[in-house]
Amino acid sequence: MKRVTILGATGSIGCQTVELIEAAPERFETVALTGGRNVALLADQARRLGAKIAVTCHDDCLAELEQRLAGSGIEVASGDAAITEAAARPADLVMSAIVGAAGLVPGLAAIRQGATLALANKETMVAAGPLVLAEARAHGATLLPVDSEHSAVFQALVGEDRDAVERVILTASGGAFRDWPLERLATATPEQAATHPNWAMGQRITIDSASMFNKALEVIEAKELFDLRPDQVEVVVHPESLIHALVGFNDGALMAHMGAPDMRHAIGYALNWPERRDLPVARLDLAAVGSMSFRAPDEARYPALRLARRVMEEGGLAGAAFNAAKEAALDAFLDRRIGFMQMAQVVERVLDTMSRAGALRVDSPGLDAVLGADAEARARAARTDLLTA
Repeated sequence: MKRVTILGATGSIGCQTVELIEAAPERFETVALTGGRNVALLADQARRLGAKIAVTCHDDCLAELEQRLAGSGIEVASGDAAITEAAARPADLVMSAIVGAAGLVPGLAAIRQGATLALANKETMVAAGPLVLAEARAHGATLLPVDSEHSAVFQALVGEDRDAVERVILTASGGAFRDWPLERLATATPEQAATHPNWAMGQRITIDSASMFNKALEVIEAKELFDLRPDQVEVVVHPESLIHALVGFNDGALMAHMGAPDMRHAIGYALNWPERRDLPVARLDLAAVGSMSFRAPDEARYPALRLARRVMEEGGLAGAAFNAAKEAALDAFLDRRIGFMQMAQVVERVLDTMSRAGALRVDSPGLDAVLGADAEARARAARTDLLTA
């Protein structure tokens, strides 16, 4: 029986992980579940899975969580330190599904106890890829990607010679605005950006898909996870979202991973790895699909991709600053303090100012340096002159 912890259990990925564990209770034992303010759902999940501990990151939600789990025998805790402690509890697999940079420290705690870390939190590799990989090597931990694109690449590489890889192609749906006139994007609202044409995801990641910031993060993550040069990672817009990624080899062959746009493919693969198990997902009918389309991404529409190239070339703390500025800019967009296209402008200005100050040029940064760059980038992104320029 595999012992599993789910960090971010009440989010989209977390809920789908719970669903797959419930479908095979004889194969999994739940150690810990963590969540945010949706305490009712967290408590319900903990009871259903028989978790040993349930943790909310918000101290003001602790009393409600205690009340909802009274008499269950399930341990209850709150706060960031408690989430990190839960991640450090012995488990075979820790699903890292916390959104944003908040997933980094708990993810490192899981790695340091030697668990397999199933990474649905791409920000961990963007902000601190070299550090995470070094810690995994030091503690004998395994990293399994759960983003659909990176899981696809991982699966396509099974049994292959990594030295024979020429390129990796990540597909992108293009998000909610892929067919909008370019001049209309400046007026796009958070509600419009939060409607995805193919995938059922949370609000923030759906908006990141519309801006292609999500793909920008994935490009950086792919470089780190698979030890690629920046020029080896490509993006192609594939509106149908049926091919999740392709790996190109030195003999000219392309290995593609296909499947319905359903995150349970990648989640289930990670949960059951190194085995493959039956999953309750749709099977593709290629005759019904009929055809698929591809096109190059327009960087005028998606400036985040250009910024991702810059981050990969600059290295050091650029990834931590990029992600933090992106998260702060997204908050500003959700609060209607800036427009949709201004998010990329804010991120670029933060990178510019921190680069000029020499704040990004750090070789082999440790956790303190990463967290410091994160905090500085958020502070710079919140400045009025950046938001209104």
